[in-house]
Amino acid sequence: MHLSIPSTKKQQLFEQLQHANLAFQQRYPGDLPNRQAVHTVYGGANLFKHDLAINLGKKALETFETYAPNFVVFGQVFQLNGMAQLNTKHQSPDAIRQQYEALTTDAQKKHPAHLSYQVYHKVKQKLQTEAVEDFRIDFEDGYGNRSNAEEDETALSAAHELAKGMQNNTLPPFIGIRIKPFTEEMKERGLRTLDIFISTLVKATKGKLPNNFVVMLPKVTIPEQVSTLVACFEALEEALKLPNGALKMEMMVETTQSIMDYEGRVPLFAFIKAAKNRCIATHFGTYDYTASCGITAKYQEMNHPVCDFAHHITKVALAHTGIWLSDGATNTMPIGPHRGDNLTYLQLRENRDTVHNAWKKGYDHIRHSLWNGYYQGWDLNPAQLPMRYAAVFAFFLESYDDAVERLKTFVDKAARATLIGDVFDDAATGQGLLNYFLRALNSGAITEADVLQTGLSLEEIRSRSFKWILENRKK
Repeated sequence: MHLSIPSTKKQQLFEQLQHANLAFQQRYPGDLPNRQAVHTVYGGANLFKHDLAINLGKKALETFETYAPNFVVFGQVFQLNGMAQLNTKHQSPDAIRQQYEALTTDAQKKHPAHLSYQVYHKVKQKLQTEAVEDFRIDFEDGYGNRSNAEEDETALSAAHELAKGMQNNTLPPFIGIRIKPFTEEMKERGLRTLDIFISTLVKATKGKLPNNFVVMLPKVTIPEQVSTLVACFEALEEALKLPNGALKMEMMVETTQSIMDYEGRVPLFAFIKAAKNRCIATHFGTYDYTASCGITAKYQEMNHPVCDFAHHITKVALAHTGIWLSDGATNTMPIGPHRGDNLTYLQLRENRDTVHNAWKKGYDHIRHSLWNGYYQGWDLNPAQLPMRYAAVFAFFLESYDDAVERLKTFVDKAARATLIGDVFDDAATGQGLLNYFLRALNSGAITEADVLQTGLSLEEIRSRSFKWILENRKK
């Protein structure tokens, strides 16, 4: 066989291509295998205590048990699949529960109460065991502009409380602080708070940082704000004898300039590059962003089209970089207007309706985020935690059985396209199905045992690559 391209020329060309390919792979390493929190709870730094996450969990559980006393009410509030078919007018919630629990496992899956029953108990268990996954000690919007002396004192006290939480093991799995932005007006205050907080914390803990600790930089508009924060990290690490790279950051997308700069470019990757591998995530600031788009207060909602545009741009710009994406918060609080022990029936009903309406609104917002591929969001009050987990767990559980069957069939046929029902699967869908199980497992909606029902091994699941699974099975 005659080849026209000399081997020396081919080698030269492939060496150049290899350099470009490896550079591309370094820029886009893919999703991180680490656990990503499903939410971040924000609270003013002046209110932070070492056991705050535990107390927030207790308040969330109290709200849940008050306004969702059983899985029937719970399912009705969130309009979960199957609830419309239940005969709740002639059957009490307890009678429905007894009927459901008396069925076989296969029969339960066909019962209209199945999803509500499963999600309800998973939410309750989550609130009892780990209601708060991530908490941000807030020195920005949640804290406000106070005197320098007061913010200095808050930075000291919050750092000591964080150190106490480390000692007593009362912190959530993820935690961090949000400082003021590095704008011209706020840079001095933002850096001073960071310096006081980190210096105090490291001194109190003898050189240790909490697990999964991050510093959030809000209102990022130019790469230089990020690179300056990184330089401050380097100076702190050197002065406090912390390991290089110990301090991590995340940034906020909450201005139009974060999405498109003055030359018409998307600057998000430049922000990540300026972080020098220290950036963990980007968080979306719903209300600052909608305000910067000129949206009036009544329509500043998470599902507004301008937010969807920003989400899609961010997702495209940062896809496969390993940067986690988080949506914003619903600012309608599920808190009844009436307080006290001796409330009238009408007052109790008004409280219930207020909480239920706010829950459903927040639930819909969270489902919208999940649909857009944003698997993390913000919560501002413990009363929002039930709706957070209701949305996340229902989102994954309602399609679990179908996903198991589709992935099992796909793997068995070793990537040959197959028609299941009216959905045509191809190799990309195989990766999408695997992503579903990875995300569902990460969220706590399903367990490893649930994933094994697909016929995959734990090693295959943790590979995170459908291509790798098929190649190894062919071997």
